[in-house]
Amino acid sequence: MKRAEHEKTVYDVFIERGFIDQVTDEGKIGELLEGKVTCYIGFDPTASSFHVGNLVPIMSLAHMQRHGHRPIALVGGGTGLVGDPSGKDEMRQIMTKEEIRQNAETQKIQFAHFLDFSGDRALLLNNADWLTKLNYIDFLRDIGVYFSVNRMLATESIKIRLESGLSFIEFNYQLLQAYDFWYLFKHCNCSIQMGGSDQWGNIVAGIDLIRRLEGRQAYGITFPLIMTADGRKMGKTEKGAVWLDPQRTSPYDYYQFWVNTDDRDVKRFLALFTFLPMEEVEELGKLKGAEIRKAKEILGVEATKIVHGEGEAKKARDASRALFSDEETSEESIPTKVMEREEFIQGIPIFKLFEGTSLCSSGSEARRLIEQRGGYLNKKKVDKFDRLVKLDDFNEKGEILLRAGKKKYRRIKLKELDNLPK
Repeated sequence: MKRAEHEKTVYDVFIERGFIDQVTDEGKIGELLEGKVTCYIGFDPTASSFHVGNLVPIMSLAHMQRHGHRPIALVGGGTGLVGDPSGKDEMRQIMTKEEIRQNAETQKIQFAHFLDFSGDRALLLNNADWLTKLNYIDFLRDIGVYFSVNRMLATESIKIRLESGLSFIEFNYQLLQAYDFWYLFKHCNCSIQMGGSDQWGNIVAGIDLIRRLEGRQAYGITFPLIMTADGRKMGKTEKGAVWLDPQRTSPYDYYQFWVNTDDRDVKRFLALFTFLPMEEVEELGKLKGAEIRKAKEILGVEATKIVHGEGEAKKARDASRALFSDEETSEESIPTKVMEREEFIQGIPIFKLFEGTSLCSSGSEARRLIEQRGGYLNKKKVDKFDRLVKLDDFNEKGEILLRAGKKKYRRIKLKELDNLPK
């Protein structure tokens, strides 16, 4: 099955897996991708980690490489200093150079989970290396002269922001991104820029700049904004973003995010967020009723394996299986917080433990959860939000298990096990 998939071009794969929103010239791009090309996507380092909402463009670069093309992951150390207005209803917070530098470093580490940068197979670049060296007057004369303000104002992302207010610094962003595309075309032979659907105007501006400066043709591909079946933006949960950084979202919680996918989204997410052959995706997509749990488990393992490795993915799967089947499981499998036994001599209100272990984002949320009968201690429903958790609630291993709703677990383990109640 894998051999059959690799006989297709990457463009065929993009179409059947649901990656394509718009392309600038479908016929030409299809022909171009039958050979070997260099492509790029820019990622502004606005956070210290990527999140699930960033996965579609990152996965697209991985597919490009798997089909023999050379992807460029461009860290926006320069454009991040300005802030892209696309897809935003208000101006992004201006970040310091040090914040952007630190975020860019962590992004580089996460790219390595998806791309092989050895032997020039992929490039990892930072546009700060050329944008921060630009002379403003020269830039206006050499680049700005080719941009029509009327055309820029007609760009959808700009039109939306004009209603709420658009700063001059943000208005410049399209010029900088277009310059990036020209720079990579000129110095890296990069002929395709890819990005989210909100980047269409910026990509087209870069293609036009290349045509004007070089007299040659470049191309663009955009991806759809992925929404869940219940209408939420992909990667957004009640608790916020689902991060790729294991310090911000544990491998167990990352796995749980995928396992809890709406039944209607399973096939689509298997196609977008795993490298399973489409033949297998199609078969898993046919599962219904109780059997769909198998497809969700495969989705969870495959998606988690890419980011956290096969060991962590299997550990998360085994922990999930054990919790739902009342089997014993190791303390390493579930997110665990170690606390001092002295803290439990007088007792701690259970709602504070739900907050302290990040099962709930606040004490008030924990109270509501428990009052609505959604909080559990050692698999028993908690009836009072201020119930005191004491030493005699711990088992002989010095552990208690907390649960929020049906599927979110945390373990608390005592640092000292001496003199536990028998």
